[in-house]
Amino acid sequence: MRQSKMKFSVLLQSIVLGCGLLLTPLISEADAVGLFNYQATPYSGLKPFPKWRKVLEHYKDIPGDCVPGQYNRCAYQKWEALIKQWEKLPKREQLDQVNRHMNLFRYVLDPINWGVHDYWEIPKEFFARFGDCEDYAIAKYFTLRALGWEAADMKIVVLQDMNLGIAHAILVVDFEGKRLVLDNQIGQVVDSKRILHYRPIYSVNEIGWWRHHPK
Repeated sequence: MRQSKMKFSVLLQSIVLGCGLLLTPLISEADAVGLFNYQATPYSGLKPFPKWRKVLEHYKDIPGDCVPGQYNRCAYQKWEALIKQWEKLPKREQLDQVNRHMNLFRYVLDPINWGVHDYWEIPKEFFARFGDCEDYAIAKYFTLRALGWEAADMKIVVLQDMNLGIAHAILVVDFEGKRLVLDNQIGQVVDSKRILHYRPIYSVNEIGWWRHHPK
């Protein structure tokens, strides 16, 4: 996401917050998990997020045959091979490999790629046409799911980058008592406590969603 998405993100935030007031929390506030020094109120159901629901419905779709000489069209098959290779690694190394590999793909804005302000890609679309920040996060999410990671331990987080003044999206993974960030803007997997310039707005996974607010 870049500046061109900022107005859309603000509008989306207002829609999500409004919907959140009408939903029942998934668990008690005491069980909510904080992020970037913000609290999180969890909610059940994914009705406010049609793009994410569409991803969940179609993420297993596979592309056609690999065309020799066109890496991006063959990347899905390479992805499947890498998953089998990464299955042998310790879990912490899996995070590093997944983050590093997905960050190699080229960044392309949605208006250029899809002709719309905001589009959430399934993995085969990301591998064929590349994508922007939430598409990196989605590809990492489903790669880790294929490696056996639990959905409850991962969240795609939509946030505001306060340094750049733009909307952004990352994947956050709970592992060994830490909240680890997989970010297309950061080369390494880092502890969320080291990042001070992100203001989370909402996060989602297959189970539900969370609205973030200051403590």
